[in-house]
Amino acid sequence: MNQRTQVVNDPATRIRVLIVDDEPLARAGLRRLVARDRELEIIGECGDGLSALTAIQDLRPDLLLLDIQMPELNGFEVLRALGPDAPPCVVFITAYDRFALRAFEVAAVDYLVKPFDDDRFEQTLQRAKHALRSHNVAALEARLNALLARVGDAEAMNAATSAESLKRLVVRDQDRIIVVRTEEIDWIEAADYYSRLHVGARTHLLRESMTALESRLDPKRFFRTHRSAIVNLDRVAQILSGNHGEHLALLHDGTRLRLSRGRREALQQRLAL
Repeated sequence: MNQRTQVVNDPATRIRVLIVDDEPLARAGLRRLVARDRELEIIGECGDGLSALTAIQDLRPDLLLLDIQMPELNGFEVLRALGPDAPPCVVFITAYDRFALRAFEVAAVDYLVKPFDDDRFEQTLQRAKHALRSHNVAALEARLNALLARVGDAEAMNAATSAESLKRLVVRDQDRIIVVRTEEIDWIEAADYYSRLHVGARTHLLRESMTALESRLDPKRFFRTHRSAIVNLDRVAQILSGNHGEHLALLHDGTRLRLSRGRREALQQRLAL
């Protein structure tokens, strides 16, 4: 059990809250409601996703009140960029569609739909406090991962019907938050709930499933070699034959990626195009 889990489980210790919403009036309303609860301590507030990333890393809140629809970087992108550093408990504030609301319910993650009244907010706070006081961080993180996977799949389906492909991703690079242009990615590998981006000599962990990420990437540029890897076609140097009828994609930097059965011909066709 880490230090933050011990602190949260101590009833004498106040729960540290960070408020993130791009609307000043909304932040003021949340600040007023949180301030009424003596078990809570407001440690900061942010008006956009990029500043929220820095604040979460620096302040390490126990509870995050997070707006979803924000310009440039939405709430889901904030959590994906944070990866393992995401707060243990998140309450989403949203005017989102029905799919997202069902995803919240299935993942047992609480949410507030704008506009909400004081009683609804109080109910949400009580559930958040109970979760933090009685559950370990691993259980809360599993719920958040399940939510991000479900919502990521929905975003992927929406992107599949759109002519615009994903152009950039926001990720952590040690103590920095950086923007990675998708064209700079060499290849991507699966890592449990995450996707690991290989960009030159660096790797970045993104809190998004391979299926969701693949559907948002430009299909003219990226190809899924097998269930655990996606490659940037511009990085493929050769297709090699291995043992027992296996094939490999050799990248310009020497990386070898296994090709699933039947994917060799598909890759050759894509490279020809």
